Amino acid sequence: MSALDFESTSKTLTAGRFELHFHEAGEQSVAEPESAVPVLFLHGSGPGVTAWSNFAGNFPVFAERFHTILLDMPGFGRSSDLDWEKAYPLIAAEAIDAFCEAKGIEKVDIIGNSMGGNVACETALAYPGRVRKMALMGPGGLAAPLFTPEPSEGSRRLFDFLASPSDESMAAWVDTMVGNKKVVSDELIRARTEAATAPGAVERMYAIFGSILKPENAYTPLYARASQIRQETLLIWGRDDRMLPYEQAHFAFRQLPRAELHAFSRCGHWAMIEQKDKFERLVIDFLLN
Repeated sequence: MSALDFESTSKTLTAGRFELHFHEAGEQSVAEPESAVPVLFLHGSGPGVTAWSNFAGNFPVFAERFHTILLDMPGFGRSSDLDWEKAYPLIAAEAIDAFCEAKGIEKVDIIGNSMGGNVACETALAYPGRVRKMALMGPGGLAAPLFTPEPSEGSRRLFDFLASPSDESMAAWVDTMVGNKKVVSDELIRARTEAATAPGAVERMYAIFGSILKPENAYTPLYARASQIRQETLLIWGRDDRMLPYEQAHFAFRQLPRAELHAFSRCGHWAMIEQKDKFERLVIDFLLN
């Protein structure tokens, strides 16, 4: 397969009320019938995040075996913004369904990190026929706080950045995302800061998080509904996660009827980056078997 760079894989699609940007490559393997189900990657909600920033390193590996899509969720990357008239995960789930409908995709496997894991679960609940399997890395919303005081250290550093955006406050936030510091570079910090300080970006982040917390939106916590999820689910957690601490993994595991749980040492919130090779082998095996 030729090199998969940003521009050559970049596409846009109108799906209902959504203008969505995504990267696409790969096709199903004749030798592996299970790979006929496209794999949809959903990113988190940290400052400066896009599908590409979360999953560019994993993209070629999955595209060798699967029809692979990295989607910028509404309000992120090059996808359009909206008025968040209800809680963000519900709107994003609607966008996933509309995207699949517009693409003529009947069913997907979803790989979601953080907020992307939350959105994956909401999609599975609202559109159960659309989702076959899910692999979720430090998914948001699946656990109530247990022992670690809220907000978590990662959440505090995130809002510190939004209050005073800079390379320094970005570096402090990213430090809480990883257990393996080797994956952090000056280039990563600069790129994330630049994206997170683009015109309107900070305001958009406040609006997205605010949509979940608004009393009038009456968003029932995902963990209170997770027992209704029937899809096979692989939970992946970093033991050193300082955004959604590892203790939450066991809460989530108890809630999901068809879940498996895998934990990585020397890993924080970005398992797909910090434990890249192990993560890829684990998830590919889960999807194919």
